[in-house]
Amino acid sequence: MYHYDAKIALEELQEDALLPHPVKLRDMILRTKLGPQDAQLLNHDFQDYLTRFGELQKIGRGILEKIAAGQRKTS
Repeated sequence: MYHYDAKIALEELQEDALLPHPVKLRDMILRTKLGPQDAQLLNHDFQDYLTRFGELQKIGRGILEKIAAGQRKTS
């Protein structure tokens, strides 16, 4: 786990395709010194990330519920 380290989170994303939870991503942003314009642009991108993350969670939950309701294949 990257524990708010953006560099480790980026490595995990490249290796395992793990997206950081929005709360942890927000904390990483808040711990970074940014100029006003960069902060505004990053906030806009973060809001988009937050929206899409929530949408994907709903889709993923639906897929997992369908899989969980099904029967497992026998080997």
